[in-house]
Amino acid sequence: MSSIRLFILGSLAERGPLHGHQLRLLAEQEHVHLWTDISVGAVYGAMKRLAAEGLIDVVRVEREGNYPERQVYEVSPTGRQALSALRLDGLRTIVIKPDPFDLAMTRLDPDRLAELPLMIDARVLALRAMLADAEAIMASALPYLTASERFVMRHKADRIRAEITWHDHLVTVLPEIIADEHARKDH
Repeated sequence: MSSIRLFILGSLAERGPLHGHQLRLLAEQEHVHLWTDISVGAVYGAMKRLAAEGLIDVVRVEREGNYPERQVYEVSPTGRQALSALRLDGLRTIVIKPDPFDLAMTRLDPDRLAELPLMIDARVLALRAMLADAEAIMASALPYLTASERFVMRHKADRIRAEITWHDHLVTVLPEIIADEHARKDH
């Protein structure tokens, strides 16, 4: 699932023909970098790939003043089919990536078990800082977002809160985990 492809095709389908700079400004205006995995700077490269694949077509070339010529694109019929598939895929696909932390917790260094509580405490502090940042960004962006954008932006903060809750539970079972690791080391 490619978020940037969905953004470009969806924007062109919704707003009509646009050039790359207009799409980049739209991405900045909608603050997509705050609530998606889209890098605003990747718009131009993605547009070139979409054009090469026949998903968007050049409808005209414009020049404003002394600025360079800009190609204006629209969604091709094939691009509309791809957009439909991307929308469905985005709504149906669940992405929760494995966290390397989980593997590290199952492969603890027996000689550094005493440091584990401090490492977990530091991790919880980092998560709380991430949550504070996410909430601050959300608060500053809320006036500029649609109702659906506001709702999905809260998704990130809710996921971080869930991670903090899980880590808080980990802190309570950490003595048991450390005791188990010591017992395994002694055998």
